[in-house]
Amino acid sequence: MNLIDVQKSREKWLTWKDVAPLRERLDALDEISVKYNLGDIVEISLDASIKQLQEIENFAKALSPWRKGPFKISDIFIDSEWQSFMKYNLLEPYIDLKDKVVADIGCNNGYYMFRMLCQNPKKIVGFDPSPLYKTQFDFINHFIKSDIIFEMLGVEHLDIYNRKFDIIFCLGVLYHRSDPIKTLKSLKKGLSTGGVLYLDTFMIDGEEEICLTPQKTYSKIPNIYFIPTLPALRNWCKRAGFKKIEVLEIKQTDLNEQRRTDWAKGESLNNFLDPSNPLKTVEGYPAPKRVYIKGYL
Repeated sequence: MNLIDVQKSREKWLTWKDVAPLRERLDALDEISVKYNLGDIVEISLDASIKQLQEIENFAKALSPWRKGPFKISDIFIDSEWQSFMKYNLLEPYIDLKDKVVADIGCNNGYYMFRMLCQNPKKIVGFDPSPLYKTQFDFINHFIKSDIIFEMLGVEHLDIYNRKFDIIFCLGVLYHRSDPIKTLKSLKKGLSTGGVLYLDTFMIDGEEEICLTPQKTYSKIPNIYFIPTLPALRNWCKRAGFKKIEVLEIKQTDLNEQRRTDWAKGESLNNFLDPSNPLKTVEGYPAPKRVYIKGYL
C-alpha cells in the first residue's frame, strides 16, 4: 500500500463510533483569542466566557486519559500521567532544532512537539496511529494554531514517507516493537544525510551483550518485547547502520515522573512495582530504567 492509501485508510479511524463524537465536539469549538506559553506546562490563556471554559473543560475530560503533558487552559489544569517536562528538559541541552526538519515518532498528543516550537525548527511532523491522541493534539492545536503536521502513521511508514528528516525523536517506542533492529533501520531510512536520532528506551544493567525478554508482561505491559543492556543496544544500532552512538543520560523512572491522576485514572507506575521492593516490577524484573542516546549516521 502506498503512502496516500495508508493516510486515507487511517483517516477513517477518526469515524470510529467512540471517536466520531469527539471529533464533532472538536469541530464545534469556538474561535477564541489566545495567548500561550510553551514552558514545562504548555499554558494557553483564553479570553473566554465562563460557559465557554466549562464546555472546554468538559471536552478535555472526555478526551481522557491524558498520558503526556501537563497542559493548562486558563484555569483548567490537565494533570497528565507523565510529567513529560522531565524527559524534555533532560534532552533539551543536547538538541538544536533551529531551521531543522524534525519528526517525533510515537508523538502521543504532541506535548514534546509543542515544546519544540520554542527552538524554531523549519518543520515538525508527528507520527502516532492513535485517533484519540490525534484528537487531543487537534484540541490543543485548535488554540495554539501551530503548523505542526500530525500523521496517524507508525515508524514502519518512514520507509515510504515523502520527506526525510534532519532529526528524529523516538521516545519510548523501541521496546514496543517485536523487531528492534528492523525498527532502527526504519528510523535510519527516515533521516537525511548527516541526520541524527534521539532515542530513549528501557534498559537493564550489565556488561554482556544480552537483553531481557519478558515472558508475558513487563510492568503489567503486555507489548514489551526486548529490554537490552547498553552493549546490546549499541550492537542493535550498529547493525541498523548507525556509525556512532552517544549515551546522553541514564535515568530510573520514579513516582514523581509517572503517576495516576484524575486525568489518567488507570493504573500507573506505583501499581507496576513490587510493593515490597520498588527496584523490581510486580513480575520480579528490574524496575524501569531508561537510557537516552544520540545516534549518528
